[in-house]
Amino acid sequence: MADVGFLVATQLSSLFPAQATSIPLQTSRQGIPLPGSVNDSDPPAEHSTYSSVLHTPTTGTILLRVLHGGLITELVSLSTEVPPIRFIFPGAVVSSPAIFLWETSELHVLAVADIGSLYRLVIPLGSGRELWHNQVTNIWPREYLFKNAEDAKEALIHVHGTHCVVVGLPNGSLLRLENDYVGEGSDDEWTETVFQHGSFLSSLTSFLPLNSANSNGSEMISIATHPWPTDVGHVWTLSRDRTLRFWKAKIGCVASKVLSPGKESSPSPGSSTNGNKPHTLLDGAPQTLLRVFSSPIRDDHIFVVAFIPTISSPTSGGTFHLLDTVGDQMYNAGKIEASANTAHCHLQDFMILGTSLVALWDRQGQSMVQKTVINVQNLHEGFRPDPWSTSCYASESVLTPAYLEEHLLSPGSMTDKFFEAIMRPGMFSALTLRTAIDQYTDACLSMPGPRPPQLATTYATISEHIAAVIGCTVKLNRDPQTGAYQHASYWSALKRDWEGFIARCREVERSARRPLVLGTQGQGEIIIVERERVGSLVGEDLPIYFRRQLAVTNSPVEPQYELLAILWTLQKTLGPQVMLNLENRMMHFVHQEVAFSIPDILQDQTRRFNFREEMDEGSMHWIIGRLQSIEDLDSATRTALDIIGGFDVEVKREEDEVELLLPPPNSDWSRALAAAYISKTIDARYDLALALVTLLFFLSDEISDWDPSLLAEIFAVFRGIAMLRYVARQPAGAASDTPPAPSNVSADDVVSRMRSMNVSRSSKSLLSPTYSLIHRLLAQSGDTYGLPGAAHRFLDATGLLQSISPANATKYEVLFCDRLRQLGFFEASRELLSWLPRTAGASYALARLWLNLGRIDDASHLFEKLAGSFAGKFGGEHTLSAEDQETLARILPATELLDSQYFFYIHVSNLFKLSSWVFHEVLFAQLAISAAPPGADTSSIWATVINGLTDLALYEDAYAALMSGPYEKLKRECVSQLIYRMCDDNAVERLMAFNFAGIADEVEDALAFKARNVDPRVHPSYSRILYTWFIRRGDYRNAALAMYQRARKLKDLISDPTSFASLAEEQLEAYNVAINALFLVDQKNAWVLLPLPADQAHEPRKRRKLSRHIPENKFTAGRFDTDIVRLADMQYDYALLAAQIDMIRHEPALLSSPEFLLPPPVIVLRLAQANRFSLAMATARSLKVDMTDLFSHLTGQCLRLSRNPDTVIQEDTSDWLLTDKVSSWPGTPAERGWRYLRRSLQQHDNADTDYKYTKATLETILGADNSSSPPPWLIHILEEHHHEYLIRISLRYENLEAAIEYTLSLIRKSDARVARDAPQNACSTWLPYTLIDQVLIAAGQVSSTPRLSALRSEISGRVKRMQKLSQLPR
Repeated sequence: MADVGFLVATQLSSLFPAQATSIPLQTSRQGIPLPGSVNDSDPPAEHSTYSSVLHTPTTGTILLRVLHGGLITELVSLSTEVPPIRFIFPGAVVSSPAIFLWETSELHVLAVADIGSLYRLVIPLGSGRELWHNQVTNIWPREYLFKNAEDAKEALIHVHGTHCVVVGLPNGSLLRLENDYVGEGSDDEWTETVFQHGSFLSSLTSFLPLNSANSNGSEMISIATHPWPTDVGHVWTLSRDRTLRFWKAKIGCVASKVLSPGKESSPSPGSSTNGNKPHTLLDGAPQTLLRVFSSPIRDDHIFVVAFIPTISSPTSGGTFHLLDTVGDQMYNAGKIEASANTAHCHLQDFMILGTSLVALWDRQGQSMVQKTVINVQNLHEGFRPDPWSTSCYASESVLTPAYLEEHLLSPGSMTDKFFEAIMRPGMFSALTLRTAIDQYTDACLSMPGPRPPQLATTYATISEHIAAVIGCTVKLNRDPQTGAYQHASYWSALKRDWEGFIARCREVERSARRPLVLGTQGQGEIIIVERERVGSLVGEDLPIYFRRQLAVTNSPVEPQYELLAILWTLQKTLGPQVMLNLENRMMHFVHQEVAFSIPDILQDQTRRFNFREEMDEGSMHWIIGRLQSIEDLDSATRTALDIIGGFDVEVKREEDEVELLLPPPNSDWSRALAAAYISKTIDARYDLALALVTLLFFLSDEISDWDPSLLAEIFAVFRGIAMLRYVARQPAGAASDTPPAPSNVSADDVVSRMRSMNVSRSSKSLLSPTYSLIHRLLAQSGDTYGLPGAAHRFLDATGLLQSISPANATKYEVLFCDRLRQLGFFEASRELLSWLPRTAGASYALARLWLNLGRIDDASHLFEKLAGSFAGKFGGEHTLSAEDQETLARILPATELLDSQYFFYIHVSNLFKLSSWVFHEVLFAQLAISAAPPGADTSSIWATVINGLTDLALYEDAYAALMSGPYEKLKRECVSQLIYRMCDDNAVERLMAFNFAGIADEVEDALAFKARNVDPRVHPSYSRILYTWFIRRGDYRNAALAMYQRARKLKDLISDPTSFASLAEEQLEAYNVAINALFLVDQKNAWVLLPLPADQAHEPRKRRKLSRHIPENKFTAGRFDTDIVRLADMQYDYALLAAQIDMIRHEPALLSSPEFLLPPPVIVLRLAQANRFSLAMATARSLKVDMTDLFSHLTGQCLRLSRNPDTVIQEDTSDWLLTDKVSSWPGTPAERGWRYLRRSLQQHDNADTDYKYTKATLETILGADNSSSPPPWLIHILEEHHHEYLIRISLRYENLEAAIEYTLSLIRKSDARVARDAPQNACSTWLPYTLIDQVLIAAGQVSSTPRLSALRSEISGRVKRMQKLSQLPR
């Protein structure tokens, strides 16, 4: 079996983001034109028009691509993860730019722009395989302006190396540019030399009809030099007239040879005739028709391979001419005719790889690679070329209308099927989908009528965009006659819309897959570069080989594999409809549990299916005859089964040996190639497995005699292949860990974009990398080196082909499904698990998946069922098989030891805990407690149950679990969480209903801690809750303390008018509640102990400030300072705050003052000034404020009433004159005012105050008018209690008559007392004689004092009486 290999490729836009680092290049040339407009026939801008490949051990494989019509050159690393880099040129790049490695430290890109500039881009390389990743700012470009070719649009460019560039001019001349670049410091000046081909030899040939027919015959279409690095400076050119010319560096053209064309059936366009011999000029577009190589066998010879195409030939695509160059001469060495497969194909590129000639053909837009051997030793000894070997892409589904119709036959939504088909990995690239959806959107926007909103919406991904937009213009209409919905027309229109979009995708993808160039990497691995894809020529494994062979009609097959050929013919005979029906039945079968024998199931399905009735009798007999010709059908079946499910172990070992020598590439491209290969071999294996299953249906009546293990293995292998096929067709979306490409947008970049109007960098065109599911799995394994070895190792590692019975699920199958779950591909994992029987391992993996998907009840149900397989609480053996035990051991965490239901329940409870599903966490924790063995420490499980029930707000259950727990310490630890959660959930009434027997002190401590340290403004109010707790239990003192502390904390929070307005009422309420609670205590002990911080222990009580965060040890008995707060203290605080609130309520302007909390004296004074005398007196009495000023002001108001009552009545007197009591008094307002003053003095002035308020009233009256007479009742009060004060006040106001009268009254009152009661001591007869002397002196100085004599006589009589009294015996 000859391995010709096949091609496998991957799309670049699905691997590398479009927002690559862009570096704009400038030019010193003036007056350059703007780029031309884009034609509809041009390929998409992101499709490459030219590419080249550089591979070195230092850099790995680097791909150079020319994009956007030549305006952008992009470098892509295929061997590393380094993001691409782009260079934006001021003009379109001509022909073929090149990339070289210079001294292992720099990459040189040489490119010629059509504006006549040669650019050298020097890219420093980082360490290792970093390449240009961190060197973007160090890249320096240099420009050289052509002197002999200012307009390079029609020139043919060939870059020989870092030192030489060859330019083929339109007139057939050769321009050679050379320089001596030695590093960054060199000036990089180029020297130009123009050579003409008009030598003596060419002058002779110019007379031949061949050359005189057409003036464009000398135009060069291909240039070649010896591969770089080399010291051979020769140049070979091929012109349109098929003339091969040999140019030397210093001399010019030294030899030429006309290559004979191949046989063509008819002249091509552009040909001319001369006599009977047609002369066809080659196409004038630049082509790769020359290659130069040398061989170590004959190192003095340089060989040239020139290809002359024969496009119109029906037998071949052209001829390869081999020429030997010796000295200045070229000799024909032989010809190699292209194979018949190349007829009407275009040669895109070819190369010499060792002794092989490798050619890349464009066959109707698809790549085809052919190889043959060139033996240099036999070139001059009767050269006979070896046959060509052809390599193409493996067969793949093409979304033709016929395929889509067949695809729609399977059950399911039409839209889902179309969407699944276009999003299948490898079907269309991300760029193709973006381009097609943009074209579709533009077409929809050009339609008349209102635009659907879907067209104006921005979408995160291309898939979302496609799913939302396609079909948005299709409407479900009603029949104008019947009014019924026209569903058939709607579905038909929607189908056409999808088919139209798919046709756009196919058109763009066809352009993306056109081949461009060949390359090599590693140990001669051939790379195929297409416009938007990069692939490789890889070896075929057996399934791919047989799949290719069977697809070729009448292709010979080895005898041991004859069964596969027969089965392939059977499938063709049945037709696609029958095979699709059979495939659906097989899929349904492998999804079900195997409850009957396989022969019985097959016979039942065949009867339902009427399988043989779908075949004509002749075909059926032919198939039976062919099957009977196989000697050992069992052996043949097992051989076919080995091909389908087997792997090449030898390839694996060989690749491992190579990997030891060369480090394997680690890049997305290598992984994508491996993923593409895996998909191809899976598809081939699936087709062969389906053919083998078809045999079982065909022989369903006879397979009862087959080996049951063979039948089981066939179905197990089919299941494994079908599962792999499902995985291979799943896209994995964008890679979340892909780092964004660095942005280097500058002003120059903006200018460059304006010059290149067709270069789109809008967000609409930006693409993120998208990967297949196989690709993501390969990224986890990291083994992508060498194909098919890497593919086989991956498939072997999945373990999906190792099962031998569909009734069983191996550990590898379960582990693979769980691996998908761990990577986040839940839907893929769910689908694969649906194929497996419900073994313990599969059930566990499915339960974990339900847990990830949020299907908690399903997960819980599976876990509970699975728990029955483990040993219970009372011993007994588990029911797990050895396979299930090993599966669970591999799938469970390494630290878990699940040897009983108890440990399994704990494990599941922890799983739900990690996913924050508290209810099921508690459920399995309770099950773990019920299954716990004697002596097991279940404290952590009890804590899980208590805390979980608390979090679920199942407070009664949480309380029951708390109180029934066997751990006293745990109770005290968990009770606080229960309390706090119930308080937060406003379940205070339910909390108060709980008894908490034995741990009530913990409840009080927990609430007290929160009451002390939590902001009293927030909900819940722990102070109120603690107050309720104490009240319910009759502890009124602590209840009062809780509310008093709340009031003090609120007081500390009042720092500005805003906070006062919001908190003052709450503070007042707290004081009131605390006072009420303390009233319930025995009044002899109506006090509370307020814990006091150390820094306030010696301050007066009223100045102390309650700490907001008091350490817990301050509340330990015997270790804290306290302040005794009595009921009177609380009342004082309450009164002061109430007065302040009332004051601000009546005078809101106070809040604008920084001192809005007025002290008690100011409050009383302001109340008095506001004529609110009753409230002022009550407030002053409560706050123990002196009321002297208050009564002075009240006296002043009474005086005003006496003088001008109308003025006073117009003021606000509602708090004293207009009260119900005062207004009921008889008399004038003045009389009622004086009466109100008298009553107030009687109420508030007494011996305790030393009648100072009465004194103040008298002083106010005398101060207003000392000539007026004070009210008699006022004088009477003072005569009774402060007679001396009356005398002194009279002297102060110089009222001598009143002073004499008051003195006389004082003497007479004393005499009467002496006469009535015998004096017991000297004090009994004491009089203020000094004051009396002052009265006498003052009166004696005034001439008219009628009562002065009476006073003197009264004093004389007093003195005499006292003398007589003193003489009486004691």
